[in-house]
Amino acid sequence: MHRPMRRRSIDVGSAAKPAATPPKDIDMSVTDPPQSTADAAIADQVARLKVVPQRQYGIWIGTVLALVLAGFIVRALAVNPAFDWDTVFRYIFHPPILRGLGTTLLLTVLIMAVAIVVGTVIAIMRVSPSPILRAFAGVYVWFFRGVPALIQLIFWFNLSLLVREFSLTLPLVGTIFSVRTNDLMTPFLSAVVALSLCEAGYMAEIIRAGIKSVPSGQAEAASALGMPYRMILKRITLPQAMRFVVPPTGNEAINLLKMTSLVTFIAVDDLFYSAQSIYARTFETIPLLIVVAFWYLAVVSIMSVGQHFLERHFGRSDKREESMLSGIMRSVAGWRRRQNNV
Repeated sequence: MHRPMRRRSIDVGSAAKPAATPPKDIDMSVTDPPQSTADAAIADQVARLKVVPQRQYGIWIGTVLALVLAGFIVRALAVNPAFDWDTVFRYIFHPPILRGLGTTLLLTVLIMAVAIVVGTVIAIMRVSPSPILRAFAGVYVWFFRGVPALIQLIFWFNLSLLVREFSLTLPLVGTIFSVRTNDLMTPFLSAVVALSLCEAGYMAEIIRAGIKSVPSGQAEAASALGMPYRMILKRITLPQAMRFVVPPTGNEAINLLKMTSLVTFIAVDDLFYSAQSIYARTFETIPLLIVVAFWYLAVVSIMSVGQHFLERHFGRSDKREESMLSGIMRSVAGWRRRQNNV
């Protein structure tokens, strides 16, 4: 009798496994170089690189040309006898020149004040709910911005050709007053009226843009609370619009100062007319034009400083870096305060 043979169970899965499985905490990348060594090699290669700045040939050429041009201008101003600097210095504070300068400044102030008032009214009409007011304001802006200022100036100066006199007559009373147009529309008044209406067209668009820059939700909320439209403009819209209105208004004021030279065509005794009257007799044209340019540049510089402080006042809520002019003025004020304390 044969004994049955015992079967041995063989685990096939265990035979397929490798003999030794390394533990999971052993790093198998021991053959790779250390990370610190690779970083050091890269840093060494970067250190050996030669950094060459970009050649900005255009800037160099422009700088050289600007210096050469400035040299020619300075040389011409210093050497050319046609400038006649002695005559320039003699006429800078000449009484007729100073009177003309005063007339120019008075014209600028009056025209700008009237233009701001009229422009504000036109701008409010442009954004009003009434379509008739919007149409009227749109036609006003279209006309006075489209017709050249010189043509408007000559038109108002010759208004007597269209209207002989201005009179007020009431029923059962008669004529209250009557004045001839030639007596009323003097050259000075014609200049103020013409340039004010022309400038008001530009100011209306500037102020309208400032009003549009204020979020409409604020006006809607105030209207929902029962605030009237006039109070919304006065208390909410216009104060916030000023920060956007002041910079272009300053530019318009500077432009208006120079545009007042047009009144020479209707014989208003402004700065340019005074200079013309002098060089028409003495034939010293270039020196007198230099005097006029000097005074215009001086007044524009002062107006630019005033515009800077107005912009800083109305834009004081903005967090911006201090400008160079503000730093200089603050330093001078601090130095004077320390001197007074000493």
